[in-house]
Amino acid sequence: MTVPVFEEYEPAADCGCTGCAQRRRTTAALPVRHGGHPAAHGARRALVLVTAAGVVLSCGAGQAAATAAGRDTGGGTVADPQPVTPQGTVGPLDSGGSSGPPSVPDTASRTTTRTDIINRAKKWVTAKVPYNMAAYWSDGYRQDCSGFVSMAWNLGSNEWTGSLATFGTKIARADLEPGDILLFHNLADPAVGSHVTVFGGWTDHTHSHYLAYEQTRPNARAATTPMAYWSNSSKYVAYRYKGIVSGASGSGSATAFPGAGKFGPGADNAHVTRLGQLLVARGGKRFYKEGAGPRWSDADKRATRAFQLAQGWKGKDADGVPGPGTWSLLVKGAGRAIPAAGSGGTGTSAYPGKSSFGPGQSGSHIQRLGDRLVKKGYGTHYVTGPGPRWTEADRRNVRAFQRAQGWSGTAADGYPGPETWRRLFA
Repeated sequence: MTVPVFEEYEPAADCGCTGCAQRRRTTAALPVRHGGHPAAHGARRALVLVTAAGVVLSCGAGQAAATAAGRDTGGGTVADPQPVTPQGTVGPLDSGGSSGPPSVPDTASRTTTRTDIINRAKKWVTAKVPYNMAAYWSDGYRQDCSGFVSMAWNLGSNEWTGSLATFGTKIARADLEPGDILLFHNLADPAVGSHVTVFGGWTDHTHSHYLAYEQTRPNARAATTPMAYWSNSSKYVAYRYKGIVSGASGSGSATAFPGAGKFGPGADNAHVTRLGQLLVARGGKRFYKEGAGPRWSDADKRATRAFQLAQGWKGKDADGVPGPGTWSLLVKGAGRAIPAAGSGGTGTSAYPGKSSFGPGQSGSHIQRLGDRLVKKGYGTHYVTGPGPRWTEADRRNVRAFQRAQGWSGTAADGYPGPETWRRLFA
């Protein structure tokens, strides 16, 4: 399968002396204000356009480039031959799209949220913005890979792979969150392999693939991509935009709730994976036998419900499906953690289920229930003290506690439900 990789094209400057040639290699395509060679920039756009035209008009030249990219020095065929896809240099936004004078670069510090980054990326994907390093979309951003990230990060200027890192902070790949980027800038030769993508979330629990938003030929796309890319994978570096705000915890996670439709039976997406990871981090590891994954499962529901019950919620608020409140607490690291099975923890002891209580039942949870009733002052019906086997004394003591909460009818039947259990152990 042919998968595009992005490269930068650096045309030759006018001066051919040894010193200038060496300087061009070290400064590559940097603008003059950042130390680039002045002679290289005067001829850049003309040479790039001539080169692009030559690829279109000459089948032989195009085939030669594809062949060179698709074969190693030993003559063996590489699995995915890569087309040449250049990108432009650092510059201001084009206020008129493909025409009109360029705007003044926006040097003010900008802030944004992860949700906004992904939404901007999706706009180009939906519009199928065509790849063109010499053209500008209606929003003023250049239609190549680095222009795409400049747009998604809302930088206010068109950057390139050699400058994007200055707008971010290097992070570990394990800490990637939607809106971060994966960047490969080839310092040795920027014209070979340099590329950048926007991270959209993990697509599997092994973290071997992710949803990549990127600008490629023929147009912007969102596609499941191997970590970190189809080629030069080990050379990609993860960066987080310095201006990310709103809902950032210690790890920079956003609190924006992705929507109820992302969870529940049939759901299969990166948000489900993230939910599982957050629940595991809050004490829900025991619910997952194989780790958190993108496909919704009973483990996700049970772990979510355990977290909701730990907050003292009941009814629809503890149905095992995350809502905005559940999500906000999880991503912020707030609220009560899921207590360990069979222990009181620091908050509510895990409720063992209503079927664990009643005639013929026995176990440590019944003993724990009786001990707690005595401690709360509701053990008057015990003659010999609470024990691990369910008795009528247990039922009458539980009923007395329930009535003390103001409940009646089936809510005070003497059999502990989730809310009875929570209040006893709170």
